[in-house]
Amino acid sequence: MKKYFICGIGTDVGKTLVSAILTEALKADYWKPVQTGSYEGTDTQQISGLITNPNTVFYRETYLFEHPSSPHLAADKENTEIDVSKIKLPETKNNILIIEGAGGLLVPLNKKNYVIDLAKQFDAEVILVCRNYLGCINHTLLSMEYLLKHNYKIKGIILNGKFEPLVKKAIVDFSPIPVLAEIEELEQISKQNISLQAQRINVKLFL
Repeated sequence: MKKYFICGIGTDVGKTLVSAILTEALKADYWKPVQTGSYEGTDTQQISGLITNPNTVFYRETYLFEHPSSPHLAADKENTEIDVSKIKLPETKNNILIIEGAGGLLVPLNKKNYVIDLAKQFDAEVILVCRNYLGCINHTLLSMEYLLKHNYKIKGIILNGKFEPLVKKAIVDFSPIPVLAEIEELEQISKQNISLQAQRINVKLFL
């Protein structure tokens, strides 16, 4: 089974959007092991409302917190602590599992573990989601450097939204890992738009 861990160069860069598009394109299963901010709804609920293929199975979160903050803080507010040994891969029969992280790579889960540690725990390949904003080049290259330095399996980068040409060129030129896909800037996130973007994914790159 192929496992892809979707992480971002920061918060609000489009991990959930990319996860939805890849889940639809690859007819994969989806799992977000740690969810915060659940009082506004979960990413699993959002994605399940966007997927049209009949094959995808959605798995429940291992940890679910109401407070919209980093996992270690959200857990503390509910008088608990995240134990990564309790986060077990779901028993899926699908050939591909999309696993969505929370925030950026080095967002703490507890006093010892970062979000990105889960990718290594699951032996999953990392897909890094990038979005255009002031500082995104630096955040992208630092994220890649960390992944490479710590010997993570890296599948590639997905560029989400409209990029300034020179910003995109800098990321591509300096990146030691390939760009897998470019997602258009979406005015509205809908089933139709997710389906259209999924059709543009080169599925062969992920099989």
